[in-house]
Amino acid sequence: MIKNTLWCWIALAGMASNIAIAQSTDLAIGIWKTIDDKTNQPASLIKIEEVNGALEGTIIKTFPSPGVTPLVYCNLCKGELKDKPLIGMKIMSNLHQDQIGIWSGGKILDPKEGEYYNVKLVTEDGKRMDVRGYIGIPLLGRTQVWYKAEQQ
Repeated sequence: MIKNTLWCWIALAGMASNIAIAQSTDLAIGIWKTIDDKTNQPASLIKIEEVNGALEGTIIKTFPSPGVTPLVYCNLCKGELKDKPLIGMKIMSNLHQDQIGIWSGGKILDPKEGEYYNVKLVTEDGKRMDVRGYIGIPLLGRTQVWYKAEQQ
């Protein structure tokens, strides 16, 4: 009896660790390619990672449009991000998981405007993600589609 109970506890512990591993490799985690709304061309690569149970997103590369002066620094940002380089800048923070592939409650920075918005991420397959930036309620916002990038 004690031996069977011990094996049950070991099996439960194993299942719990598998669940924890599955949650830490959420579909939203990885490198994502943003697409410029006006040109429909790649704009940047954002590395999304989980830090202390929340998602953060950092710009790791930009793709300047031909013939357009590239945005290199966050000229319109306020506070400590004012005039800081975009590469390496954390633009998303404090997103918490609602369920696998769905994160909300955080903020996202639009470096072109220097403004923060509430944000919600939704990905069903880990290849395409809807990124909804909004003020107040999600109804008052805009959605961008990001695509999982090939290893960079």
